[in-house]
Order: sequence, then C-alpha cells, then structure tokens
Amino acid sequence: MAVWCLPIPTGLARIVPKAEKGTDMFIIRPYEKSDYPSIMAYDLPQEQAIYTSMPVDVIEASQNNPGHKTYVVLDQGQLIGCFALFTPHTGNPYTPNDRAIIFKSFSIDSRHQKKGYALRVFHGLADIAREHYPERDEIVLTVHHTNTPAIQLYKKAGLIDQGWRFAGEYGEELIFHLDLTASI
Repeated sequence: MAVWCLPIPTGLARIVPKAEKGTDMFIIRPYEKSDYPSIMAYDLPQEQAIYTSMPVDVIEASQNNPGHKTYVVLDQGQLIGCFALFTPHTGNPYTPNDRAIIFKSFSIDSRHQKKGYALRVFHGLADIAREHYPERDEIVLTVHHTNTPAIQLYKKAGLIDQGWRFAGEYGEELIFHLDLTASI
C-alpha cells in the first residue's frame, strides 16, 4: 500500500514505502480499521456538516461499494481529515467524462482547521489519484453555491470552475475540475 507524505515546503506528494512511514509527517492514505476510534472522535461543527458527510458515514458508505474509497489525512500520527474518491459504474452525474473520479465528503476536523491542511490535501490529490486510478484523467467535485470558504479553497488549489452546474437536493452545486493529465 502506498502512503503519501507531503513535505511542508513544496506540498508535492511523494510515495513513501510503509517502512519509512513515521509519525512526524503529513500523510494521506487509505482508511484502515485502526483509524476507527479517531473517526468516532472527529469534530465537525453543524454549520460545516451541512455541506459534507461525517467521516463515519463516509466509511460506512464505502464498505459495500468497491467504487468508493475512503482516505484519511494525518499529521504527527493524528487523524485530522477525511475524504472519499468515487468511481461510479453507472455514469457520472457531474460530467460526460467517463474517466473522471468524484472527490467527495472532504472535511478537516474542526480542531485542525485554519492551519493549511486542506490546501495541502489538494496539492497531493493529483498524485494520489494517478497512483490509485491510472486510467482516470480528471477529478470532479461539487460544492454548494453558498459554501464560499470551500469555493475559495478550490480556486486557490487550482481547480477550475468551467461554469457547469448541478441541481442538487439542497440547491445549485458548482462543479470544479482538476485535470490529471496536466504536468506536475
């Protein structure tokens, strides 16, 4: 299994063998059962939880769905974030590109917010997707049109709003794109 450790200066991901994995690095890796106690202690304020899923729900959704993979974000060995990459087999409702991955349910535990972790996740996201999904060429994500902090984050991270919209259950969703074929 590959583990991504993101160095502080560049934010670029590198694959590190498990034997080198330490507790003093920023790491993004697939969820493991040993993460469950930290997932249960995860804190996300209600005003943010309305825009995403709680990590425990993300893990539950992935248990019986091979196209849904949960990742955890750790720093100093402490779980600080969670997200999922989803490859639907019934078509992607956000893009006609059948080689796109859906990035969903992203959050950073409230006790670790405003420390730059979210941006660091996006700096390593393309490398993670290329490693686990080499046949895919794009990541798409949706964000509710009222979620201004997330929209600003995605723009800062280099995701592109091409003007596509989705009529979500709770209103209009903006669709952001990340080209995985772009050079690093």
